[in-house]
Amino acid sequence: MGLFLLPAALVAQTPPDNTKVNERDRQPSQVTADQQPNNRSDLETTRQIRKTITAEKSFSTYAHNVKVVTKAGKVTLRGPVRSEDEKKMLEAKATGVAGVGNVTNELTVMGTGANPTPAAKSSNTKEGK
Repeated sequence: MGLFLLPAALVAQTPPDNTKVNERDRQPSQVTADQQPNNRSDLETTRQIRKTITAEKSFSTYAHNVKVVTKAGKVTLRGPVRSEDEKKMLEAKATGVAGVGNVTNELTVMGTGANPTPAAKSSNTKEGK
């Protein structure tokens, strides 16, 4: 008898479960990419942040693919990252472009399982506080 191999695509895999993330993103209070205005200033801020993120070769694929949404000069970062250090570095890069007090960090650090675990929200500090 010969050995029979199946293509990887036919091997049963557990599909990702993003149900909780999708439900969270449907809430009206949650910032999503479709809320990004098309004004020149916000688009340019998002473009500059995206450029600094993609230029950082040490970031994981997750970090390179975080959502960056800018509304009225206020930036929101969302999505999973590999570590707390990566989360802090992403926030620092966004703050370097948008300015102190203009970045809300909603990034999540990947847990040991398949789904990200929420990490503590970074402080949205302003100078002098």
